[in-house]
This record gives sequence, structure tokens and C-alpha cells, in this order.
Amino acid sequence: MTAVAPDIEGLRELDEDTRQAWCNYSEQLRELTGAEYERVEAESWTELQAELHRLELRREELTAPTA
Repeated sequence: MTAVAPDIEGLRELDEDTRQAWCNYSEQLRELTGAEYERVEAESWTELQAELHRLELRREELTAPTA
């Protein structure tokens, strides 16, 4: 039988890390306008997506069924 025993504290940390990733993205764009905003936003979005992907992989590890 397969059991799932997620690491609750680890999942809470991942939730906080996810919120922090979005806050960092927002902070990087705050007060930017025009061409500078466009340039920074594209780079920041790529960084955000990479971080969210990393966090999702970690979440999958924490919630994977164990044999």
C-alpha cells in the first residue's frame, strides 16, 4: 500500500517562498516606466517562472507517495 505523508512544515515554507517570489517580482518593477519597465519586466518574469518551477518540483517531491 502507498501512503502519503506530506512534510507540512516544508509545504508551508514552499507557500512562503512562493509568496516571496511574487513579492520580489513586484518589487523589481515598482516605480519603473516605459522602456525600462519593459526590459526589466521581461527579465523578472523569466526569473519568476524559473523560481516557481523550482518550487513546484520541490512541492512534488514533498507530496509524492512513498512506497
